[in-house]
Amino acid sequence: MAFATADLCDAHGRKARVVEPLFREFGGAPRMSGPISTVRVLEDNVLVRSALEEPGNGRVLVVDGGGSLRTALLGGNLATLAEKNGWAGVVVHGAVRDTVELSAAKVGVRALASCPRKSEKRGEGSRDIPVTFGGITFSPGEMLYADEDGIIVLDASAAG
Repeated sequence: MAFATADLCDAHGRKARVVEPLFREFGGAPRMSGPISTVRVLEDNVLVRSALEEPGNGRVLVVDGGGSLRTALLGGNLATLAEKNGWAGVVVHGAVRDTVELSAAKVGVRALASCPRKSEKRGEGSRDIPVTFGGITFSPGEMLYADEDGIIVLDASAAG
């Protein structure tokens, strides 16, 4: 991937929305970029799995987990599924687990922290809606870029 978030910020100015530096890298790919797909859940990862079971086509799944660190919304099995199905990565506003397995998957994974407790399986939440955390709103179809310097989002028209 030939991009640098710092260069994108320089090129796009305020159109490049910078996510607050809250997230840690857990995946095997330190850089990721792609169109955004979203999920909003709370301590329940059924919709996360459902999304990652679909062809990713280079998309990035942005998971608004409400910032909860009580349960993990993504683990090694789901990261492997994301890699197999062509997702570029996953950003979790919440916790992940199986960090050794996450680091072996060739997808980008950003999250607030790790937690060994698995999530509930109620199937509650929403898909492909705007979600807000880290100081910005993520909307489906916008472009997300993440590298060692941080995470930024550009409108699809600005990214083109």
